Amino acid sequence: MARAGLTADRIVAAAAELADEAGFEHVTLSALARRFGVKDASLYSHVRNLNDLRTRLALHAGGELIDRIAAAVAGRAGRDALTAFADAYRSYALEHPGRYSATQIRIDQSLIAGSPAMRRTAEITYGMLRAYGLAEPDLTDAVRLLRSTFHGYCALESAGGFGAARDLRASWDKAVEALHLALTHWPRETRTDD
Repeated sequence: MARAGLTADRIVAAAAELADEAGFEHVTLSALARRFGVKDASLYSHVRNLNDLRTRLALHAGGELIDRIAAAVAGRAGRDALTAFADAYRSYALEHPGRYSATQIRIDQSLIAGSPAMRRTAEITYGMLRAYGLAEPDLTDAVRLLRSTFHGYCALESAGGFGAARDLRASWDKAVEALHLALTHWPRETRTDD
């Protein structure tokens, strides 16, 4: 029988807090059970296993991240939307390092397809990129460029990986401007009809 007051949502919220405090890799069922003052087995009424918990956390954090991005890009296009998107992404990654790490795990495609937050992420990201006149397969390539640039920068910044005296914000702004120029002058894939 499930312990009164314990729900999947409460467990995921506690996992998000724990991830930010101790790191995503330290989110375990045992650690959460200790937080709630229950035995590990009490959690299994709400989450199947550690993988299920971490997947739920990833989807939760992804929803938080896209909510922040959506608010930032609302009513913007082109360079302004890209800058707002990038800044919202970076601020979330730096403020919530454990939750952000959760967003980087590989999730089963069927769960992604069924997630409103993940559909919204695609809609907002692709919508922003369509303002640059991109269509498939260039859209997918551009998403991969943005994600790898944003993630790489945030991961290095969080780890203290930038040692030069140059201001990190100034470098970030230059990187976003470079992405804007790359998107504006995108090498479009030419289609050949047989």
